[in-house]
Amino acid sequence: MGPAPLGGSAGLLSRAEIEDNFADIKPMLDKTRAVVDSARCFFCHDAPCVEACPTDIDIPNFIRMISTGNVKGAAEKILAENIFGGMCARVCPTEILCERACVRNTSEDRPVDIGALQRYAVDQLIETGHQPFTRAESTGKRVAVVGGGPAGMSCAHRLAVLGHAVTVYEARPQLGGLNEYGIAAYKTVDNFAQREVDFILSIGGIDVKPGQRLGQNVQLADLARDYDAVFLGIGLGGVNALDLPGENELSGVLDAVGYIAALRQAKDKAALPVGRSVVVIGGGNTAIDIAIQVKKLGAEDVTIVYRRGAENMSATGHEQEFAQVSGVKIKHWARPILLIGKDGAIAGVEFEYTRMGSDGKLSGTGEKFRLDCDQLFKAIGQTLTPPEGLATAKGKIVVDGDFKTSMAKVWAGGDCVASGTDLTVQSVQDGKLAAHAIDRALRANGAVRG
Repeated sequence: MGPAPLGGSAGLLSRAEIEDNFADIKPMLDKTRAVVDSARCFFCHDAPCVEACPTDIDIPNFIRMISTGNVKGAAEKILAENIFGGMCARVCPTEILCERACVRNTSEDRPVDIGALQRYAVDQLIETGHQPFTRAESTGKRVAVVGGGPAGMSCAHRLAVLGHAVTVYEARPQLGGLNEYGIAAYKTVDNFAQREVDFILSIGGIDVKPGQRLGQNVQLADLARDYDAVFLGIGLGGVNALDLPGENELSGVLDAVGYIAALRQAKDKAALPVGRSVVVIGGGNTAIDIAIQVKKLGAEDVTIVYRRGAENMSATGHEQEFAQVSGVKIKHWARPILLIGKDGAIAGVEFEYTRMGSDGKLSGTGEKFRLDCDQLFKAIGQTLTPPEGLATAKGKIVVDGDFKTSMAKVWAGGDCVASGTDLTVQSVQDGKLAAHAIDRALRANGAVRG
């Protein structure tokens, strides 16, 4: 969580209050509601919702199955395209993807609740322990997957289904990536991230090596030598800095990503230090997630400050609205210029108002203001720590249309490449498509059994 102490105080709310605050924000539909909402679907033949889904799930067909009582079949149809169908049902911004494209989404109507119906089907199948996939005959080929997040595990699962032996190298103690360490706790309760990982691993043929960080415990050149193919799903491990004096010395100046990870792994959320007055700098989902969560932990005053307008925030309008409904203030068109300390701890931040010039460049207006705080979170984006020997551009690993990198036998996908938006669902699709590309490459030389 960085070199600076956490700052803030523990125990602002009781454990019971915090437990209540972190309950599931959108519990699973019951059978009646699922049947009623599924009946609202027009089951479009050329469904725009499918076009809007990054993983190409056949949405009308799985909803039709729910409407006829075939929930297991619906789940299998979802998982055939998106093995992380349960988590994506919880965290996908459906309001800007499938549900926005729904033909019922008009000023007089509302879209079908596709995300909730997807969760309804997938959760039930995972709870039964049923494994709907079977592995193909062994090909005799071995593939290393680096990174146990959505991209890596999606790739690993599909490769295992295709008959390849897979070894997953994960830097952290647990698999799941952002699903385990980066998603707001109120979005995924009851240890669902690990239950979904266990379901994925139950296909067999996937060996897991935790505590193996690329560039430290394991080297890319060695993997490319020892395996028939390598897939990198390493995400964005670095965190952007404010580049302001005191950032690394003042207590209470924190990396939002690290705090969210600590919160997700905390056995006692009430023991986490929380500021009474908290400032969050950033405009993405991480900024929204940390702001809402510290509010749920008991912070009295939480303000997000973003350097541009609301329409420029990468967090969706739905997420911004949820933050404000949760008691978070959002202030636009301002940037931090000075950290104010007192007795070695953060005491406030001085901001300068910003404006967009006619040349499209952001600049300061010269007008300033101060926000007092005893905890400051940085949520201004993450950066790639590029593996040695790979071509990169604009902070991402360069890949071709098949997710092949500049290094022989190495593919990559997820947030570490520029395949689309940095969303869980996009990472899942990258891993799946890369797995098929790897499979084609391994079979091309005619040496694959089966």
